[in-house]
Amino acid sequence: MKILKFGGSSLACAGCIEKAKKIILSRSNPAGMVIVLSAMGDTTDHLSRAGERAASGVEDYTIDLNIIEKQHIHWVHELIPVNEQSHVISLIKKILNELEDLTNGIYLTGDLSIKTRDKLLGYGEILSANILYESLKTDGFPVILLNARELIRTDDKFGQAVVNREITYKLLRRHIKKGSNYILPGFIASTMTDIPTTLGRNGSDYTAALVAGAMKAGKLEIWTDVSGVMTADPRMVKQARPIESLTYEEAMELSTFGARIIHPPAIQPLLHEGIDVQIRNTFAPDEPGTLITSDIRNNEHPVKGISGIDRLVLLTLSGTSISGPSGIAARLFRLLSNQSVDVVFLTQASSEYSITFGIPENHLDLVITLIRDEFSLEMKYNRINPVEVETDLAMVALVGNNMKRSIGLSGKTFAALGRNGINVIAIAQGSTERNISVVIDRKDLKKAMNVLHETFFLSQYRKINLFIVGVGNVGKTLLKQIAAQKKYLQKEFSIELNLAGIANSRKMLLNNEGITPENWKEQLEKKGIKTDMRVFIRKMKTYNLRNSVFVDNTASSEIPKWYEEILDASISVVASNKTGIATDYPIYLNNRSLARRRNVSLLFETNVGAGLPVIKTMNDLVQSGDKILRIEAVLSGTLNYIFNTFDSQNRFSSTVRNAMEKGLTEPDPRIDLSGEDVARKILILAREAGAVMNIEDVKRESFLPEECLKSKDLDEFFLLLEKYDDYFERMRQEAESEGKSLRYVAEYIEKGAKIRLIKVDRNHPFYHLEGKDNILLITTERYKSQPLVIQGAGAGAEVTAAGVFGDIMRTVH
Repeated sequence: MKILKFGGSSLACAGCIEKAKKIILSRSNPAGMVIVLSAMGDTTDHLSRAGERAASGVEDYTIDLNIIEKQHIHWVHELIPVNEQSHVISLIKKILNELEDLTNGIYLTGDLSIKTRDKLLGYGEILSANILYESLKTDGFPVILLNARELIRTDDKFGQAVVNREITYKLLRRHIKKGSNYILPGFIASTMTDIPTTLGRNGSDYTAALVAGAMKAGKLEIWTDVSGVMTADPRMVKQARPIESLTYEEAMELSTFGARIIHPPAIQPLLHEGIDVQIRNTFAPDEPGTLITSDIRNNEHPVKGISGIDRLVLLTLSGTSISGPSGIAARLFRLLSNQSVDVVFLTQASSEYSITFGIPENHLDLVITLIRDEFSLEMKYNRINPVEVETDLAMVALVGNNMKRSIGLSGKTFAALGRNGINVIAIAQGSTERNISVVIDRKDLKKAMNVLHETFFLSQYRKINLFIVGVGNVGKTLLKQIAAQKKYLQKEFSIELNLAGIANSRKMLLNNEGITPENWKEQLEKKGIKTDMRVFIRKMKTYNLRNSVFVDNTASSEIPKWYEEILDASISVVASNKTGIATDYPIYLNNRSLARRRNVSLLFETNVGAGLPVIKTMNDLVQSGDKILRIEAVLSGTLNYIFNTFDSQNRFSSTVRNAMEKGLTEPDPRIDLSGEDVARKILILAREAGAVMNIEDVKRESFLPEECLKSKDLDEFFLLLEKYDDYFERMRQEAESEGKSLRYVAEYIEKGAKIRLIKVDRNHPFYHLEGKDNILLITTERYKSQPLVIQGAGAGAEVTAAGVFGDIMRTVH
């Protein structure tokens, strides 16, 4: 005999019900079937709200009743042939009149007891069962409608009654005969004296499990709106995917910790009779779904699923009376059990001085009152301290049978959370070792679910969320490279780049779902709002996305002032902007330390040498125990290009202008020509070598006339520069006559750093430096006789953007 259960989402519209009927008809077989139904759509919510409003004396409680009537009459019109509708509508109206009388009584008395509430909430299942029964009958499908309140017998613990399984099984077996088809409303039951009760929210699963157990069915099919049990809640984790199979124990653990699988009490009768459960999708009936079975199958993944519970509170009871055989713990949990309070988290200090437990937020006031009343004497004599309460929390649980055989799983969990700035407030592991539960801030729940899913299920794509500020030459080239590489990174490295924020000096646009990099400019112009970095940073933090990276492609001295706040929020920073790294040493040191403490990255490879691996190479040397003794370098690709290009045919001023137009200079070329840019670069290298220095400590010999440096704007600067073209031409000719080349060189030794324009002969490594290349000679303890040489293009939007891109990829741990 087949047992099918359809949830409310499978019955939420006339089209949905037709799909459910098609499944029922396809399952027809000589052994017969029992169809267990939930209330249609959101009927139970409307019933609950109507009762609460009526009890509060709010006259508009009838709004919800009217919605229920309108929906169910509409479904009759859609599902029943016109010539059959009259008696069905009369039947539904009769049930609705009973419902109206009940709610009117609640309104007049102002009383909505748990007992009355059970009767009220049961009308949803009664209505759905009658409509589907009549619809199947008109289709010629032989079916019998059963009264669940005559068959499912419970105690009088209203709200979540306990089933008398022995009597219930006898009644079910007496009324259900193999070879026939039946419809049975789920969720509802009654006491031995016929007082209506319910089996708790989602109790229709329990009803179906009782029928399957009583009839010793081979399998129970639960039809819902998802294709089986998912590895995580798909509303939080987009990459969640169906789980092929679970054991009963795994299903129980996941359900307990909030997963939408099966009502936990329903597991017991199925487990006792060894009945498998298949979770299927009403709207995708050909998909296999998830099998819940007692057969433990080998699975290489230790974690089967991740569940989350929102709106959790932690309470801690502490004091000298807690430890030892005092019975305090027994009294506490008996007290909570008697009031049907779910304890979803529990941990006790090894000293036995305190007990910490987690409960749903809506039980807090009740539990505080219960504890104060129960332990008033102990609190009076300071044997038990006042209850400590932590609110705005959530819990994430990892579940899997194979977890107990996995080494380092807890460490992997905490490392993944820590890398993303998620603080673990409390930890618990079940004695079966099938789950690890962590309590975290509620605001971090979605982020934690995604981080852990990515860690343990290798989600299809590992996402990096980018917030890019600055879309000049480097910024727009970076966006072009991102657009070009997206598919390749997804295919080859399973990395998805999500552009979540973008800003220039005028406008900004943020969207945690993503901005298309191919047409970012149009989106920014059309949807962007006025740039306000305070708002940009606040929204970036509020998104709280995992693997977030803030990319600074500006030359602004203001943007780096936000680095500390960004890093403190566990967001990595990638900067082509040198001003934030060449800032005052205490700020630089604090940001580096903060990045380490928050387990995020502060990367600035492109600060020196554009895309050349300069800083990474130096870091590798230092971290491996080498000591940097000396650095000699041409660090300005811009200046090298200018001194290599200007000649008798190309005047100095026009060469500078040309370099600016090609994007080879800073937005203000005076920064390059003044030596400021090179000073910042050698300062950054000196600090990476271990020096404690500030920009003022770099000695500079300027080659640019003071008058040019003091120009009020770029127009005036170029006019003055033209005035000195002859001066630069004489300088060039003098070097040429000596067989030498002009090079702007930076030098660092332990005593300090300096920058200057020098003439180098043919034997010097700098002489043959071409175009916009940079070159560094790094002398270390290991590379003392022959310096380590790094050489290559040191300027240009393409190579700089590529270097920034490389830093972004390095943020992925």
